[in-house]
Amino acid sequence: MNAPPRTEKPPPFQRQWADYYRAVTGRPPRETLMATLDRFAAEIPTPARAVAGFAVDLGCGDGRDTVELLKRNWRVLAIDGEPEAITRLRQRSDINRTYLETRVQRFENLTLPPEVDLINASFCLPFCPPSAFADLWEEITAALRSGGRFCGHLFGDRDSWATYPDLNHHTRQQVDQLLTPFTVELLDEEEHPGKTALNQDKYWHLFHIIARKL
Repeated sequence: MNAPPRTEKPPPFQRQWADYYRAVTGRPPRETLMATLDRFAAEIPTPARAVAGFAVDLGCGDGRDTVELLKRNWRVLAIDGEPEAITRLRQRSDINRTYLETRVQRFENLTLPPEVDLINASFCLPFCPPSAFADLWEEITAALRSGGRFCGHLFGDRDSWATYPDLNHHTRQQVDQLLTPFTVELLDEEEHPGKTALNQDKYWHLFHIIARKL
């Protein structure tokens, strides 16, 4: 009898975080965050010395979004699973630590405080293990106050990294389902060939999201 064909398990995603942090040093905050902060500012103008709100920056990396939040007088809990990311963030010369708290914590163990005004997740949620994503999204949704906002990104199912079994990707229908507890203020779907921050070829299929919790 012939032996059954061997099926090779797809390789895991190679996480080169140190190289990534070096590659994105000095880049500006994400456009989704900037647009979200403008929405908050238009609703309730904040006195110059008042705290604008409480934000959680998930997958904060070296702080490109965290720094902008602090500049705008937000109190920030910056979370990343990589200790090096938090070290780089706290060593930045352009950071105001008055309202900053940091935490090293992985997505599969994430716990968030209640009544958060803003949860920012720029290009980080796809790196949550697929088996933990449902619990992660429930944690995000539960932590936001009514009227609070989520902004961030998800990878689509046609993204070239969808072949990696340890990353998560979503169809448009699945994204719509995730956003049912929200009023969607922005949902842009982007799809094109391009490069990663490390100059690697990649086919991008992205969802850019701003959503206000009901």
